[in-house]
Amino acid sequence: MSRYFLTLEYDGAGFCGWQRQANGLAVQEVLEQAVHAFTREAVTAHAAGRTDAGVHALAMVAHVDLARPHPANTVRNALNHHLRPHPVAVIEARAVGHELHARFSAERRHYLYRIRNRRAPLALDLHRVWLVARDLDAELMHAAGQALVGRHDFTSFRAAECQASSPVKTLDRLLVERSGDEVRLTVTARSFLHHQVRNIVGSLVLVGKGDWRVGDVAKALAAKDRAAAGPTAPAAGLYFAGVDYPGFTTWRDAAPRG
Repeated sequence: MSRYFLTLEYDGAGFCGWQRQANGLAVQEVLEQAVHAFTREAVTAHAAGRTDAGVHALAMVAHVDLARPHPANTVRNALNHHLRPHPVAVIEARAVGHELHARFSAERRHYLYRIRNRRAPLALDLHRVWLVARDLDAELMHAAGQALVGRHDFTSFRAAECQASSPVKTLDRLLVERSGDEVRLTVTARSFLHHQVRNIVGSLVLVGKGDWRVGDVAKALAAKDRAAAGPTAPAAGLYFAGVDYPGFTTWRDAAPRG
């Protein structure tokens, strides 16, 4: 069997998420169908992360095992052909050894959250950003977010239905910056809790609006109570931006508009 790492870009607006489900179309499903159309093999695609409904990817990584080897570019081109018309693209295919696993070999995962900060409605980025009309102070948001960097109990920022065995995670980096009318949050960790990034964004937006003080984010973290943190930010602004593996990364940025 030959293993391929596939770097995927997709618009999550029309999908029920990454993972195959009974109640909607999943990215995993259309990728596995494309592999079957190419090779006539029934495969299971394993991903570095499981994005929710409406969440996008700039550089998700999934691996598939094929019965015989193919040139990596042939795999990429064939899958892109069979993925049409779905908004999913294989940016790169890479032949790897079986010691590498898309999920379990990941050393760090990167997420990007995009906020369009203006009063005018969206015309070009519907379902791709969170539109916030009130002025946001990105510098205060960044300052508040630094309380979350490091190893913490993130109970206040996990979804009620989160199935992780422990709420303790280590956040390696959290950056908030503005470019024109776009405020962007980049966050990096080995792994995340369900809705962790979106709940962090919802809390930082309260700081940016002036509804919370900078220190209120640290207080919410210390409370270890979901009710103490801010609302869950919409899925539309969230992007799986890449993965670090031993020796290489798939991290990709989205050029801000504004």
